[in-house]
Amino acid sequence: MSALRVFGMVLAGGEGKRLMPLTADRAKPAVPFGGSYRLIDFALSNLINSGLRRIVVLTQYKSHSLDRHISQTWRMSPLLGAYVASVPAQQRLGKRWFSGSADAILQSMNLLSDERPDIVVVVGADHVYRMDFDQMIEAHVKSGRGVTVAAIRQPMSLANQFGVIEVDDKDPTKIAEFKEKPANPKGLPDSPDEVLASMGNYVFTAQALIDAIEHDGTLEGSSHDMGGDIVPYMVSRDDAGVYDFTYNEIPGSTERDHSYWRDVGTMDSYYDAHMDLISVMPVFNLYNSEWPVHTQQINLPPAKFVHDGEGNQGRTTDSIVSLGSVVSGGIVERSVLSPNVRVHSRALVTDSIILDGVQIGRDCTVRKAILDKSVVVADGASIGVDKQRDLDRGFFVTDSGITVVGKGVLVTP
Repeated sequence: MSALRVFGMVLAGGEGKRLMPLTADRAKPAVPFGGSYRLIDFALSNLINSGLRRIVVLTQYKSHSLDRHISQTWRMSPLLGAYVASVPAQQRLGKRWFSGSADAILQSMNLLSDERPDIVVVVGADHVYRMDFDQMIEAHVKSGRGVTVAAIRQPMSLANQFGVIEVDDKDPTKIAEFKEKPANPKGLPDSPDEVLASMGNYVFTAQALIDAIEHDGTLEGSSHDMGGDIVPYMVSRDDAGVYDFTYNEIPGSTERDHSYWRDVGTMDSYYDAHMDLISVMPVFNLYNSEWPVHTQQINLPPAKFVHDGEGNQGRTTDSIVSLGSVVSGGIVERSVLSPNVRVHSRALVTDSIILDGVQIGRDCTVRKAILDKSVVVADGASIGVDKQRDLDRGFFVTDSGITVVGKGVLVTP
């Protein structure tokens, strides 16, 4: 594949309304994840590990922390022209924001003109997974089609949550139809109880992408969406293929985490993805050194677990604890602690996600909660114990019972 000029485009301009209040002050791809990471680190790590060296990130809403993270973390050697560049909405086609993911590419067409790639890999910025795109590129080139859509097998019962790909009866690599959240989809030829759901990752032949995006830009009724408009257009032209994620092989992967992929677009899926990290045999393994997830290496001391002055032992079980955190006489179970978290005497934290700089005081109880950066839980306060009390204090509580506290909030008893 070395003879081809491959260019990566990461779509990172969405608002992320379903992740409020975590997106109240940041772009969705900048939301912290897994203790030390941001969501965008997974997409960028996959592209880098796959051999791509020219990558742009198209940003829009509340992008300051995302832009800062990219500039501080994703610095590539310029010796061979390598770079990861954050590209904000530039209003090249008039004084308007991006009206969809396809419009984001249309308004950034100068990037393709400058790079003149043969192949363009277009990916979302808010999924948690490992994927070798080089294998997908190879399958795309072999197919001779204009676009190849990455897809993951899902149970038939979940089809109404995804864009579903129906394959050709004679060629399982060819897309016959693309249906958005269908009620009665057609099962796979080799597995009638499963469907192929779009992962939001695409490999395009460059000219096919340009032609499709420019055509879409002329349509007044289009929503200018990659999955909703561009892929169906390519299917109608008999020019779309599918890449079954099941066949993607990652070095160091296990049978348990093979083909793992999560769209963390809702609070419940964000929470569940964290819970996938902390089991003894994790469903998604952050510790695969053969396909690392890269992020900013912060300069902090190691985590520490100590007795308090009364002899209470600070301890954790089935948890991830990041640099700079101190558990002093408190107990942490089945949780994720981000950098610089403090858990004080007799506090109990269970089944929770605690983001950077949170302070949990003495005699506190935190259950099944997500605490955003710099939250302070005052001595004796509780979160996730009384749903009505949490709602009365203005906290967001999901239908499944996850309590979410926004950035910098002081939680009192």
